[in-house]
Amino acid sequence: MENSTVLLGAVGAVVALAVAFMFASSRRRDETQALDSSVSERATDGPGLAVDRLPATVGAGATASGQELERVSALQRQSAPVGLAPPPPIAIPDEETLGVTRRQVLNRGIVATMLLAISGFSGSMIAMLWPTLSGGFGAKISVGKLEDVLGEIETSKEPFYVGAGRFYVVPYPTEAVPKAKSVAAYSALVGGFESGVAALYQKCPHLGCRVPWCKTSQWFECPCHGSQYNRVGEKKAGPAPRGMDMFVASVEAGTVVVDTKNVIPGPPIGVNTTGQESEGPHCIGATAGDH
Repeated sequence: MENSTVLLGAVGAVVALAVAFMFASSRRRDETQALDSSVSERATDGPGLAVDRLPATVGAGATASGQELERVSALQRQSAPVGLAPPPPIAIPDEETLGVTRRQVLNRGIVATMLLAISGFSGSMIAMLWPTLSGGFGAKISVGKLEDVLGEIETSKEPFYVGAGRFYVVPYPTEAVPKAKSVAAYSALVGGFESGVAALYQKCPHLGCRVPWCKTSQWFECPCHGSQYNRVGEKKAGPAPRGMDMFVASVEAGTVVVDTKNVIPGPPIGVNTTGQESEGPHCIGATAGDH
Protein backbone atom coordinates (compact mmCIF):
# COMPACT_ATOMS: atom_id res chain seq x y z
CA MET A 1 0.00 0.00 0.00
CA GLU A 2 2.87 2.43 0.83
CA ASN A 3 4.49 1.86 -2.58
CA SER A 4 1.12 2.45 -4.31
CA THR A 5 0.59 5.69 -2.36
CA VAL A 6 4.09 6.99 -3.28
CA LEU A 7 3.55 6.10 -6.94
CA LEU A 8 0.12 7.78 -6.91
CA GLY A 9 1.67 10.99 -5.55
CA ALA A 10 4.46 10.93 -8.14
CA VAL A 11 2.03 10.40 -11.02
CA GLY A 12 -0.16 13.26 -9.77
CA ALA A 13 2.83 15.61 -9.56
CA VAL A 14 3.95 14.74 -13.11
CA VAL A 15 0.45 15.37 -14.47
CA ALA A 16 0.21 18.75 -12.67
CA LEU A 17 3.63 19.90 -13.95
CA ALA A 18 2.84 18.84 -17.52
CA VAL A 19 -0.49 20.69 -17.52
CA ALA A 20 1.07 23.86 -16.04
CA PHE A 21 3.92 23.84 -18.58
CA MET A 22 1.63 23.37 -21.59
CA PHE A 23 -0.83 26.04 -20.37
CA ALA A 24 1.97 28.60 -19.82
CA SER A 25 3.47 27.91 -23.27
CA SER A 26 0.10 28.33 -24.99
CA ARG A 27 -0.60 31.56 -23.08
CA ARG A 28 2.80 33.04 -23.98
CA ARG A 29 2.33 32.30 -27.70
CA ASP A 30 -1.14 33.89 -27.69
CA GLU A 31 0.12 37.12 -26.09
CA THR A 32 3.09 37.34 -28.49
CA GLN A 33 0.79 37.01 -31.51
CA ALA A 34 -1.50 39.73 -30.13
CA LEU A 35 1.39 42.15 -29.59
CA ASP A 36 2.76 41.56 -33.11
CA SER A 37 -0.66 42.25 -34.61
CA SER A 38 -1.03 45.48 -32.64
CA VAL A 39 2.39 46.77 -33.73
CA SER A 40 1.59 46.04 -37.39
CA GLU A 41 -1.64 47.99 -37.20
CA ARG A 42 0.05 51.01 -35.64
CA ALA A 43 2.80 50.97 -38.25
CA THR A 44 0.25 51.85 -40.93
CA ASP A 45 -0.47 55.14 -39.09
CA GLY A 46 3.18 56.18 -39.61
CA PRO A 47 4.86 59.56 -39.77
CA GLY A 48 3.21 60.46 -43.05
CA LEU A 49 0.17 61.56 -41.08
CA ALA A 50 2.10 64.60 -39.88
CA VAL A 51 2.17 65.94 -43.41
CA ASP A 52 -1.47 65.03 -44.03
CA ARG A 53 -2.52 66.96 -40.97
CA LEU A 54 -0.76 70.22 -42.02
CA PRO A 55 -3.17 73.07 -42.47
CA ALA A 56 -4.06 73.52 -46.11
CA THR A 57 -2.88 77.12 -46.59
CA VAL A 58 -3.35 77.05 -50.30
CA GLY A 59 -6.79 75.94 -51.45
CA ALA A 60 -7.48 74.03 -54.62
CA GLY A 61 -7.47 76.26 -57.69
CA ALA A 62 -6.41 79.38 -55.72
CA THR A 63 -3.53 81.70 -56.64
CA ALA A 64 -0.85 81.84 -54.00
CA SER A 65 1.89 84.37 -53.54
CA GLY A 66 5.53 83.39 -53.39
CA GLN A 67 5.69 84.03 -49.64
CA GLU A 68 2.74 81.75 -49.03
CA LEU A 69 4.30 78.93 -51.09
CA GLU A 70 7.62 79.30 -49.26
CA ARG A 71 5.85 79.19 -45.89
CA VAL A 72 3.97 75.98 -46.84
CA SER A 73 7.19 74.39 -48.09
CA ALA A 74 8.97 75.26 -44.83
CA LEU A 75 6.17 73.74 -42.76
CA GLN A 76 6.30 70.55 -44.83
CA ARG A 77 10.10 70.32 -44.40
CA GLN A 78 9.76 70.76 -40.63
CA SER A 79 7.10 68.05 -40.36
CA ALA A 80 8.93 65.55 -42.59
CA PRO A 81 10.50 62.69 -40.53
CA VAL A 82 14.29 62.77 -40.32
CA GLY A 83 14.45 59.16 -39.05
CA LEU A 84 12.15 56.53 -37.66
CA ALA A 85 9.96 57.98 -34.97
CA PRO A 86 9.84 56.05 -31.68
CA PRO A 87 6.87 53.70 -31.59
CA PRO A 88 3.95 54.73 -29.41
CA PRO A 89 3.38 52.82 -26.17
CA ILE A 90 1.94 49.40 -26.84
CA ALA A 91 -1.13 48.46 -24.85
CA ILE A 92 -1.83 44.75 -24.28
CA PRO A 93 -4.98 44.04 -26.28
CA ASP A 94 -8.06 42.67 -24.62
CA GLU A 95 -8.54 38.92 -25.15
CA GLU A 96 -12.25 39.41 -25.85
CA THR A 97 -11.36 41.89 -28.63
CA LEU A 98 -8.79 39.57 -30.20
CA GLY A 99 -11.07 36.55 -30.38
CA VAL A 100 -9.65 33.05 -31.00
CA THR A 101 -7.20 32.48 -33.84
CA ARG A 102 -6.59 29.23 -35.67
CA ARG A 103 -3.24 28.80 -33.95
CA GLN A 104 -4.87 29.20 -30.56
CA VAL A 105 -7.41 26.52 -31.43
CA LEU A 106 -4.59 24.16 -32.47
CA ASN A 107 -2.55 24.89 -29.34
CA ARG A 108 -5.49 24.29 -27.03
CA GLY A 109 -6.40 21.11 -28.90
CA ILE A 110 -2.85 19.79 -28.44
CA VAL A 111 -2.92 20.64 -24.72
CA ALA A 112 -6.28 18.92 -24.27
CA THR A 113 -5.14 15.81 -26.15
CA MET A 114 -1.95 15.48 -24.10
CA LEU A 115 -3.89 16.04 -20.88
CA LEU A 116 -6.36 13.29 -21.78
CA ALA A 117 -3.53 10.91 -22.70
CA ILE A 118 -1.64 11.54 -19.44
CA SER A 119 -4.82 11.23 -17.39
CA GLY A 120 -5.75 7.95 -19.06
CA PHE A 121 -2.28 6.50 -18.52
CA SER A 122 -2.21 7.62 -14.89
CA GLY A 123 -5.67 6.21 -14.26
CA SER A 124 -4.74 2.83 -15.71
CA MET A 125 -1.58 2.70 -13.56
CA ILE A 126 -3.53 3.52 -10.42
CA ALA A 127 -6.23 0.97 -11.25
CA MET A 128 -3.59 -1.70 -11.80
CA LEU A 129 -1.65 -1.03 -8.60
CA TRP A 130 -4.48 -0.12 -6.25
CA PRO A 131 -5.61 -3.12 -4.17
CA THR A 132 -9.08 -4.53 -4.75
CA LEU A 133 -11.02 -4.18 -1.51
CA SER A 134 -14.47 -5.30 -2.62
CA GLY A 135 -14.41 -8.91 -1.43
CA GLY A 136 -11.64 -10.35 -3.61
CA PHE A 137 -8.10 -11.41 -2.83
CA GLY A 138 -6.50 -8.93 -0.41
CA ALA A 139 -9.68 -8.30 1.57
CA LYS A 140 -11.95 -10.09 4.03
CA ILE A 141 -14.10 -12.71 2.34
CA SER A 142 -17.32 -14.16 3.72
CA VAL A 143 -17.25 -17.86 2.89
CA GLY A 144 -20.65 -18.92 4.18
CA LYS A 145 -22.40 -20.32 7.24
CA LEU A 146 -20.15 -22.48 9.38
CA GLU A 147 -22.51 -25.47 9.45
CA ASP A 148 -22.99 -25.30 5.66
CA VAL A 149 -19.26 -25.16 4.98
CA LEU A 150 -18.43 -28.04 7.34
CA GLY A 151 -21.39 -30.04 6.01
CA GLU A 152 -20.17 -29.73 2.42
CA ILE A 153 -16.64 -30.74 3.45
CA GLU A 154 -18.00 -33.82 5.23
CA THR A 155 -20.16 -34.80 2.26
CA SER A 156 -17.56 -34.29 -0.47
CA LYS A 157 -14.56 -35.52 1.57
CA GLU A 158 -12.51 -32.63 0.29
CA PRO A 159 -11.74 -29.04 1.37
CA PHE A 160 -14.04 -26.11 0.62
CA TYR A 161 -12.23 -24.14 -2.11
CA VAL A 162 -12.75 -20.38 -2.53
CA GLY A 163 -11.32 -19.28 -5.88
CA ALA A 164 -11.81 -15.55 -5.28
CA GLY A 165 -9.55 -15.73 -2.22
CA ARG A 166 -7.19 -18.46 -3.48
CA PHE A 167 -7.57 -20.57 -0.35
CA TYR A 168 -9.02 -23.78 1.01
CA VAL A 169 -11.20 -23.94 4.11
CA VAL A 170 -10.55 -27.14 6.09
CA PRO A 171 -11.92 -28.42 9.40
CA TYR A 172 -9.58 -28.18 12.37
CA PRO A 173 -10.20 -30.75 15.14
CA THR A 174 -10.94 -29.15 18.50
CA GLU A 175 -8.87 -31.81 20.33
CA ALA A 176 -5.75 -30.54 18.50
CA VAL A 177 -6.17 -26.92 19.65
CA PRO A 178 -4.05 -27.34 22.84
CA LYS A 179 -1.08 -28.53 20.74
CA ALA A 180 -1.62 -25.68 18.27
CA LYS A 181 -1.39 -23.12 21.08
CA SER A 182 2.17 -24.27 21.77
CA VAL A 183 3.25 -23.60 18.16
CA ALA A 184 4.45 -20.01 17.65
CA ALA A 185 3.50 -20.03 13.95
CA TYR A 186 -0.13 -20.61 14.94
CA SER A 187 -0.42 -17.70 17.40
CA ALA A 188 -2.59 -15.58 15.08
CA LEU A 189 -4.65 -18.57 13.89
CA VAL A 190 -5.79 -20.19 17.15
CA GLY A 191 -9.07 -18.25 17.17
CA GLY A 192 -10.14 -19.92 13.91
CA PHE A 193 -8.93 -23.31 15.14
CA GLU A 194 -11.10 -22.97 18.23
CA SER A 195 -14.08 -22.29 15.93
CA GLY A 196 -13.26 -25.49 14.03
CA VAL A 197 -11.82 -24.08 10.76
CA ALA A 198 -8.52 -23.18 9.13
CA ALA A 199 -7.80 -21.38 5.82
CA LEU A 200 -4.85 -22.61 3.72
CA TYR A 201 -3.25 -20.56 0.94
CA GLN A 202 -3.35 -22.56 -2.29
CA LYS A 203 0.32 -21.94 -3.22
CA CYS A 204 3.02 -24.44 -2.34
CA PRO A 205 5.67 -22.71 -0.19
CA HIS A 206 8.36 -24.48 -2.23
CA LEU A 207 8.05 -22.80 -5.67
CA GLY A 208 4.51 -21.44 -5.70
CA CYS A 209 2.59 -24.16 -7.58
CA ARG A 210 -1.06 -24.56 -6.71
CA VAL A 211 -1.43 -27.55 -4.40
CA PRO A 212 -4.46 -29.74 -5.23
CA TRP A 213 -6.27 -32.09 -2.86
CA CYS A 214 -5.74 -35.86 -3.17
CA LYS A 215 -9.04 -37.51 -2.35
CA THR A 216 -7.55 -40.99 -1.88
CA SER A 217 -4.81 -40.02 0.60
CA GLN A 218 -6.81 -37.14 2.13
CA TRP A 219 -3.70 -34.99 1.88
CA PHE A 220 -2.63 -31.97 -0.16
CA GLU A 221 -0.07 -33.14 -2.74
CA CYS A 222 1.90 -30.78 -4.99
CA PRO A 223 2.27 -32.07 -8.58
CA CYS A 224 5.35 -29.91 -9.29
CA HIS A 225 7.91 -31.41 -6.92
CA GLY A 226 6.00 -33.88 -4.76
CA SER A 227 5.63 -31.95 -1.49
CA GLN A 228 2.84 -33.40 0.67
CA TYR A 229 0.82 -31.90 3.53
CA ASN A 230 -1.80 -33.33 5.89
CA ARG A 231 -5.38 -32.10 6.08
CA VAL A 232 -4.49 -28.90 7.98
CA GLY A 233 -1.46 -28.07 5.81
CA GLU A 234 1.35 -29.43 8.01
CA LYS A 235 4.25 -30.73 5.92
CA LYS A 236 4.61 -34.51 5.64
CA ALA A 237 7.06 -35.03 2.74
CA GLY A 238 8.88 -33.38 -0.16
CA PRO A 239 11.24 -30.41 -0.61
CA ALA A 240 8.95 -27.69 0.81
CA PRO A 241 10.69 -25.62 3.56
CA ARG A 242 7.59 -25.50 5.81
CA GLY A 243 3.90 -26.29 5.96
CA MET A 244 1.32 -24.55 3.75
CA ASP A 245 0.89 -20.84 4.37
CA MET A 246 -2.39 -19.76 5.94
CA PHE A 247 -4.86 -16.90 6.39
CA VAL A 248 -6.59 -15.77 9.56
CA ALA A 249 -10.06 -17.34 9.71
CA SER A 250 -12.84 -16.45 12.12
CA VAL A 251 -16.53 -17.10 12.67
CA GLU A 252 -18.66 -13.95 12.89
CA ALA A 253 -22.37 -14.35 13.64
CA GLY A 254 -22.18 -17.94 12.43
CA THR A 255 -20.42 -17.01 9.15
CA VAL A 256 -16.89 -18.07 8.24
CA VAL A 257 -14.79 -15.00 7.37
CA VAL A 258 -11.24 -15.23 5.98
CA ASP A 259 -8.89 -12.22 5.92
CA THR A 260 -6.63 -12.55 2.86
CA LYS A 261 -4.78 -9.27 3.43
CA ASN A 262 -1.83 -10.95 5.18
CA VAL A 263 -0.34 -14.37 4.45
CA ILE A 264 0.75 -16.20 7.61
CA PRO A 265 3.84 -18.42 6.99
CA GLY A 266 3.17 -22.13 7.51
CA PRO A 267 4.35 -24.13 10.51
CA PRO A 268 7.94 -25.41 10.64
CA ILE A 269 8.89 -28.88 9.47
CA GLY A 270 8.03 -31.49 12.13
CA VAL A 271 4.86 -29.81 13.43
CA ASN A 272 2.02 -32.35 13.51
CA THR A 273 -0.77 -31.19 15.78
CA THR A 274 -3.49 -33.47 14.36
CA GLY A 275 -1.53 -36.70 13.88
CA GLN A 276 -3.42 -37.36 10.66
CA GLU A 277 -1.69 -39.82 8.35
CA SER A 278 -2.48 -40.69 4.75
CA GLU A 279 -5.75 -42.60 4.41
CA GLY A 280 -5.09 -44.24 1.05
CA PRO A 281 -2.88 -44.23 -2.06
CA HIS A 282 -1.03 -41.02 -2.87
CA CYS A 283 -1.87 -39.07 -6.01
CA ILE A 284 1.75 -37.87 -6.32
CA GLY A 285 4.83 -39.90 -5.50
CA ALA A 286 6.68 -38.32 -2.54
CA THR A 287 10.22 -37.08 -3.10
CA ALA A 288 13.00 -37.26 -0.61
CA GLY A 289 12.37 -34.96 2.30
CA ASP A 290 11.43 -34.72 5.94
CA HIS A 291 8.49 -36.76 7.22
